Amino acid sequence: MKNNMISKWTKSTILSKQSFKALPVIMLLGIAGCTTNAATGDRQFTGLLPAANEAKVGAEEHAKVEAQFGKFMTGPVASYVEQIGRKVAANTERNDVTYRFYTIDSPTVNAFALPGGYVYVTRGLLALANSEAELAAVIGHEIGHITARHAAERMSTGALAGLGAAVVGIASGNAAIGQAANLGSNLYVSSYSRGQEHESDTLGVRYISRAGYDPLAMSDFLRSLDAQSKLESGGKSEFSYFSSHPLTAQRVSQARAEATKYPANNTENRGAYLSKINGLTYGDSASQGFARGNTFYHTEMGFKFTVPNGSKIINGNSEVAATHPNGTVILFDAAKDSSNPTAYNFLTQKVLKGQNTQNAERITVNGMDAATASFRGNVQGKPADIRVTTVEWTPGQFFRFQMAIPQGVSGSFMNELKQTTYSLDRLSASEKNSIRPKVMRVIAAPSGATIDSMAAKMDVEGNKRNHFLILNGLPSNARIIAGQPYKIVSN
Repeated sequence: MKNNMISKWTKSTILSKQSFKALPVIMLLGIAGCTTNAATGDRQFTGLLPAANEAKVGAEEHAKVEAQFGKFMTGPVASYVEQIGRKVAANTERNDVTYRFYTIDSPTVNAFALPGGYVYVTRGLLALANSEAELAAVIGHEIGHITARHAAERMSTGALAGLGAAVVGIASGNAAIGQAANLGSNLYVSSYSRGQEHESDTLGVRYISRAGYDPLAMSDFLRSLDAQSKLESGGKSEFSYFSSHPLTAQRVSQARAEATKYPANNTENRGAYLSKINGLTYGDSASQGFARGNTFYHTEMGFKFTVPNGSKIINGNSEVAATHPNGTVILFDAAKDSSNPTAYNFLTQKVLKGQNTQNAERITVNGMDAATASFRGNVQGKPADIRVTTVEWTPGQFFRFQMAIPQGVSGSFMNELKQTTYSLDRLSASEKNSIRPKVMRVIAAPSGATIDSMAAKMDVEGNKRNHFLILNGLPSNARIIAGQPYKIVSN
């Protein structure tokens, strides 16, 4: 939950002659919009997003990215990403593009690009990479999407299909069909095709080889991605690299085969890379809040609360969710109201809008004005008890708990949920200083170290050995080399 993200609290008809007259127009659009791509040498249809317009579209989408993820990272790590990006971008076929590189403060493993030269990598991806060459490979892949004009191709072909639907809609009088003509945005969320991914891998290998890096770095990083995707348990509220970039084992082998077409080069700069990310925040940051066991802390906003034992906490952009094995779901979010109502008025009038307020009551949570109400409802078609609680954090700013509770849960569990509400409290100065996000440390392996002894140093949940191997890009039978640097996660 980011401190700058506040939720909004949210007849069958035969085609007429008129429609057939429109079809040649669509065909002409396709012919006029076909160009030969300088990077791939292929003919492609990009007529609805000419190259001259890409910078404008990219700038508009860039503003949406910043609105979603918040301010981009600054400092040595972000400067390093930009430095490597410019080095790779200097070797592309498009000199009409001004490339810009941004680092997103997100633990999700992701990278994406927008038309007009906008390239993004996340802090989570930096943690997974194991060398400068691997980072260059990721950036090269994203630049490949730009030089191959995949977003323009996807946008144009999608819009062309929509135009055809609009023609049918006009002819049939069906407005719902006509809505398919909407171009939409989400240029960085929609999945690329496998063909486009392979093409960007191919271009990325080309670009990093030209920049002097080991061309095998692309397949190395893809292999780590594959391992990471298998380790992930799901439950992430943000999209990840695996949803926006289809990943297959075939991509790994294809990238490795592509690398053999270029001169062998062993330049990886692993040591330099690891020194740059040493001390990098791992997982959620202070500006996002983070979980320790069944307690959620937000040291920047200064609050904490505890959920029932056995719950899984999922930190989103604008809310925190907690799910329990018995089916209970808890959502925690925040909102502002400039009229400065009481917690009771905010709950009954703004949140519940005057409905289901029969048993609404005023309460106090750790000295803060609060209100709560419960009523019967349905969650995914099943009856459930719904409880909503609002707490005035500061004048005009409220925190809200929403709980969906399956019928039949035990009395003791209901008491735990009550305790969750009353656990919301302000952090003391000592808590703000002592409770910190996890960080990545780069340490030299001592003599006699093994995978298990190194993995034991990992402060992570789940299988520490698997986390250590994936984080360091190692096979399961790897041998630890004394004196060599390895990544661990510590508190």
